[in-house]
Amino acid sequence: MENISESLKFFLNLTMTQALIARRFDARLSIHSLSLNDFMILFHLSKAPDEKLRRIDLAEKVGLSASAITKKITPLEKIGMVTKEANARDARVSFVKLAEGGNRVLHEALQSAEMAAKELYPKEKEEKLVQSNQVLIELGGSVQ
Repeated sequence: MENISESLKFFLNLTMTQALIARRFDARLSIHSLSLNDFMILFHLSKAPDEKLRRIDLAEKVGLSASAITKKITPLEKIGMVTKEANARDARVSFVKLAEGGNRVLHEALQSAEMAAKELYPKEKEEKLVQSNQVLIELGGSVQ
């Protein structure tokens, strides 16, 4: 077998790490009846102006397709975590808005997510974490 480049090793390791992290976060967030994707939806809505985003913008931030985000939003809407809001200027565009129930659950889930993050990357490695975060932002990450 040929040797592979450091950049390919990095991306293969990143993919494997993402899968492991997702499972760990899913397990931790399940006590709030959330998956990691649900948490990310609520989180990004909470950071958006007026706590709302166009569906396509939300899909991009979460890293899902527009159809996948629609499938994720429908159950969240049914349980009162998000609402749909029409655009006053363009009837073809609708927004997803964080509902009060979603805000409350997100606040509780943030504590669980912080605990999971600390388990995965303890405080004594924070300098490496800052550098790693910068690399991820350079690659397309958006949370700063």
